[in-house]
Amino acid sequence: MKEVLINAGAGETRVAIVEDGRLEELFLERTIGLDDGHVRKKGGRHGHSLIGNIILGRVQRVLPGMQAAFVDVGLDRAGFLGAREARCLADLPGFDDERAPKISDCVHEGEEILVQVVKDPIGEKGARLSANVTIPGRLAVLVPNQPGVALSRRIEDENERARLIALGEQMIAEANGSLVPGAGYIFRTAAIGCDMADLKEDAERLAEAWRPVLAKRQSALAPATLYHDLDPVERTMRDEVGASVSRVLIDDREAERAAREYCRRAMPDAEAKIEFFGGPGVLFDMYDIDAEIELLCERRVPLKSGGWITIEGTEALTAIDVNSGSFTAATGLEETSAKVNLEAAHEIGRQLRLRGIGGLIVVDFIHLNEPENIQKVLDVLSASLAKDRTPTQILPMSEFGLVEITRKRVRDPLIKLMSESCRPCHGLGRTRTRDSVALEVLRSVEREASASPGRAIHVRASPEIVAWLDDHGLEVRQQLARRGAVRVTFEARDAFAREGFDVGVTP
Repeated sequence: MKEVLINAGAGETRVAIVEDGRLEELFLERTIGLDDGHVRKKGGRHGHSLIGNIILGRVQRVLPGMQAAFVDVGLDRAGFLGAREARCLADLPGFDDERAPKISDCVHEGEEILVQVVKDPIGEKGARLSANVTIPGRLAVLVPNQPGVALSRRIEDENERARLIALGEQMIAEANGSLVPGAGYIFRTAAIGCDMADLKEDAERLAEAWRPVLAKRQSALAPATLYHDLDPVERTMRDEVGASVSRVLIDDREAERAAREYCRRAMPDAEAKIEFFGGPGVLFDMYDIDAEIELLCERRVPLKSGGWITIEGTEALTAIDVNSGSFTAATGLEETSAKVNLEAAHEIGRQLRLRGIGGLIVVDFIHLNEPENIQKVLDVLSASLAKDRTPTQILPMSEFGLVEITRKRVRDPLIKLMSESCRPCHGLGRTRTRDSVALEVLRSVEREASASPGRAIHVRASPEIVAWLDDHGLEVRQQLARRGAVRVTFEARDAFAREGFDVGVTP
């Protein structure tokens, strides 16, 4: 059974994908400070995703030696536009055209260009940009700059691929002005089995979303954001709620209303799966997800056999070590190693998804002698990675038992979102960020309000946490009140360290 749990809490929206009672995917997005109603209006703040935003930017510098340009998109750092991502500006036709022109043939310094964020700012690097903008829908992705029909790589059945391409070409030929002229479409996996009417309806919605972008461009001054992707709740419905999902649980009435309204517009069959969670208790307690999120910041991941994997991140790569621990198979060393490696291979794909780890990953498996066992481990690892929407590649196992994996890096990993370098230990360890602790305080207030409805709640915490809560005072109190915590007081206590706090009802 596959379920989607949406915790639209005060200050943060958290989405958990649970299969057979086990957490398989996790998405976090900070919403505090966005009370103007425009998600990510300024962008670039910690925990806010910019991916999908379409921006009218201005080219700052063109670097022929790097075959790239830096574009001012209104953030602290200029965005990075590579020649391959800018090739549509040089009129290279076709989805399959892999030629990369010279960057100087695509853009010029001072020029205004339309770009889209495809990778959030990470560390000291600015956002990664593409001039080939797209707008995703439920069934298709609109590609205004490139004509033609393409399909998701996840659609593997050849007959279905041929059917969808034929329908797409027919849809474009019979558009009669209802679609974007000269645009192309990429059909998503949700399009499998859909008929012409379904595809056309989705394409017309995409045209309605694209026309305001063109209109705004006529009067906008760079840098200016012309299009925001859907908010976290609607995006979850669009991207995660398919036929395999049995139900969607949402713990906030406003978020539930937004999800239902999106379903009525784009996917009416899915509305019946939406359920409001009103307690008892807290939504994520159903599967003890908060405890699992805490474990995702730990280095060691236990395996059922008694072994474990250790995950260590560095500037260059992420290293994963597999250890057999206390487990010993009665049949010998090879069987011991094979069993632990198979467990580890199955778990590694899940951990990469949940932790948001990207870039180069090197896995040090326990040494195996038998080629048959090596292949089994690689097959299980490939199957585990295949569940990931983020593109990944895997190389064969080396003679030393090492397997190299690359996973597209699109945003900071979970550990950087929830923790930071620890000053007292000179950066050798990590401590939780002020935002992360403050949001945990708010969740504890919600939990106390649910357990003691109508009672006044008193919070004692460190001065820096209380200062954060006071900075966002009106917004915090409005959101808490909506979730049942009407009377809340905050007290700064020097005795509390950053991560320490106390939440209780007033006698």
